[in-house]
Amino acid sequence: MNLDQLRQTIRDELDAMRTSGARRQELSLHACKRLFFDLGIRPSMAAVRDLTQTGSASDIPKDIDHFWERIRHASRVKVGAGAIPKALEERAGELLGALFEEAVIQAKTSLDDERAEIRTQLTEAVQRTRDAEIRLEASEDAIKRSEARADTAWDRVRALETQLSSATTNGNAHQEGLQATVRRIEQENETLRQRLESEFATNATLRDRIDALHVDLRQSTEHYAQQIKDAVAEAERRVKPMLVELDSLRNMAATYQSGVRDASRKEFEFIQQIAAAKARGDRLDAQLREQSDEVDALTKEVAALRGQQGIDPAIANLLCSLVEAGRLSGAELQAIGTVADGHVKLPSRCPKCEEGEPELSQVDHRFELQCPECDHSSGLGQSRLEAVSRFLSDDPIETSA
Repeated sequence: MNLDQLRQTIRDELDAMRTSGARRQELSLHACKRLFFDLGIRPSMAAVRDLTQTGSASDIPKDIDHFWERIRHASRVKVGAGAIPKALEERAGELLGALFEEAVIQAKTSLDDERAEIRTQLTEAVQRTRDAEIRLEASEDAIKRSEARADTAWDRVRALETQLSSATTNGNAHQEGLQATVRRIEQENETLRQRLESEFATNATLRDRIDALHVDLRQSTEHYAQQIKDAVAEAERRVKPMLVELDSLRNMAATYQSGVRDASRKEFEFIQQIAAAKARGDRLDAQLREQSDEVDALTKEVAALRGQQGIDPAIANLLCSLVEAGRLSGAELQAIGTVADGHVKLPSRCPKCEEGEPELSQVDHRFELQCPECDHSSGLGQSRLEAVSRFLSDDPIETSA
């Protein structure tokens, strides 16, 4: 059994004695016996304290002295009168006295070492105590600063709530007129969109016709050019051996030249048709650009009107952040209405499937946000802000009558 196992055995014995009700002095004496007789270690305060886990710096040295006193008492030999010579008895006494003095010196040395070790431990404990006090003061200062920042934040929240209430009051006054203007602009935008689609269809038909004319022209040109090339090649092959047929070949050449002139004339006519179609297409493109500019202007006007609803952008951003955090109730969203809809940003991904891109629809001036992938919907809401809040919180809006 090694030293560590033996120490653990001694600790188990001391735990058993402590459980049976042994006192501190009995535990210390047992530890001294096992250290001195079994381990061959001189009992010290640190070694005894490590095994017993009890006793103070003044009690353990007393227990160790008591152990040595018992050892000396047990090893003392009584010599009867006349048993040994007087000189030998005096010599034995001197030897025992020298051994006792040497034991006292060793005990004082051990005591000084243990006192130095205790002083070192005491110094370290004091230093740890000071460090703990410094950390405690720093923690208290940090708590005070946190409380001050929290008070400042609450003051800011109350001020923002006051501003929000004022902005809501001002926004309700312009809400009806703004909604009528938005409806009128949306109707005009729908009419222009229909006209634009019609012009797009006409333009596409003309482009198809121009492409067909180009194809016909290219095919006719290639066909006549190939015929001329074949005739010239055939004439060149037969010119020497067939001089008799020179006149007929000249007539054929004249016929081919007439066909080339006809092809050139048809090509010129096709070019004129293409030029006319291109001019018409340019006019339609110009009209299309003008109408696109009008649509863009109307779109910008709609965006400007939606953005200018009498609400501070900072307050609108605060409302949007509160909605994303899920801190506004349904009653509060209905109280806010569509005041901040011009500043609402739609979520880029569905919170349920994390793949679909949500789409916003408007039916009878009510808004619904729906994911095309998983059909996750917010239900019909009175405002875009309410639809986004319900969509993010996965709490569908109750359809009102």
